[in-house]
Amino acid sequence: FFFDDIDALAPRRGSGGDSHVTERVVSQLLTEMDGIEELKGVVVLAATNRLDMVDPALLRAGRFEVLVELPEPDRVARLAIFEVHTRGKPLAPDVDLDSLADQTDGLVGADIEAICRRASMLAIREFVEKKPEATDYGSFRVAKRHFAKAMAAQRPASARSAPRADAL
Repeated sequence: FFFDDIDALAPRRGSGGDSHVTERVVSQLLTEMDGIEELKGVVVLAATNRLDMVDPALLRAGRFEVLVELPEPDRVARLAIFEVHTRGKPLAPDVDLDSLADQTDGLVGADIEAICRRASMLAIREFVEKKPEATDYGSFRVAKRHFAKAMAAQRPASARSAPRADAL
């Protein structure tokens, strides 16, 4: 099983509202994880950007006991992420992935993926607006200007939720 953003599902008990819904959800999750009988071949993984928000009872032995921190990607890793998310996309000759990797220090994989997706959407929108009846799809390209505009709109994940990327 995999729980993404476990902090949203199981935040620290007593940290919010008075409906006690959080306490009931966390208690039920703990009960299910402890179980009455041992489950063989079942692995439970979770990820969070806010380890400080996860209920500490989830981090005890027999639950999520191994923590793996994923640091922000370095330049080489950012370049690889750009390569993955631009594979198969018709890039204009002015797109320099090395330069994009240099310009995105402090961004994580999700940020870079969002930039690539947004740049592609900007290029599509521009292409359709300029050539509404165009049948020459071979001239379509995602250009440097699309990446620049996409990067200007991207807020780093670290600015959206600190502290940075931990996985349980």
